[in-house]
Amino acid sequence: MADPLGLINAAAGPGAVPTKPSAPVAAQGPNDGTVPNFKDVLMQNIEQVNQLQQDAQFAIEDLAAGRRDDVAEVMMAARKAELAFEMLLQVRNKLVDAYEEIRQMRV
Repeated sequence: MADPLGLINAAAGPGAVPTKPSAPVAAQGPNDGTVPNFKDVLMQNIEQVNQLQQDAQFAIEDLAAGRRDDVAEVMMAARKAELAFEMLLQVRNKLVDAYEEIRQMRV
């Protein structure tokens, strides 16, 4: 499973301390292509959250059909998907708040 926000260390077991994300690349310029734009990063994270939700749904369906017996892994997949969605929702809320604030500025 992918970790859309880099908050969960998938390689480590439960209870592991998450590692610090790598430093962002310094911006060279608008047209050099080294730094992805905000839209691309947001769309990539939306796709990763969607993938986590689909993986969790398939795991739940497999558990219900008897193709899996690891309830803990299914619960972890569902919780990861839930947390990723909640984080994405908070990002959206911050964006809407910023938009509203900019919209109310007088020029």
